[in-house]
Amino acid sequence: MNQPTVQMKIRQNPKFAELVSKRTRLAILLSLIVLAPYYTFMMITAFNPALLAQPISPDSVITIGWPVGAVLLIGSWLTTAVYVYRANGEFDKLNKELLHEACQ
Repeated sequence: MNQPTVQMKIRQNPKFAELVSKRTRLAILLSLIVLAPYYTFMMITAFNPALLAQPISPDSVITIGWPVGAVLLIGSWLTTAVYVYRANGEFDKLNKELLHEACQ
């Protein structure tokens, strides 16, 4: 079977539309989960740096900004892990089904 025919079969398959919509929806959701807090952090840093410069306790040298930054970093790793988990599970399964149906 030639490649243009396989590509046409894949694009016409309803599972392809399902795969694209699920993957796009997840990517947008996870991007918002990461970017909204990140840009909030950047805006606070730009417009009210004293808020994040407050020490955690009266005798501490660690400011509030350090743990907030760490949470942002760890949160971005976790959202990446969620995407990889879904991509290697649900999305790969749909992809294999698509290829199997298109090559028949």
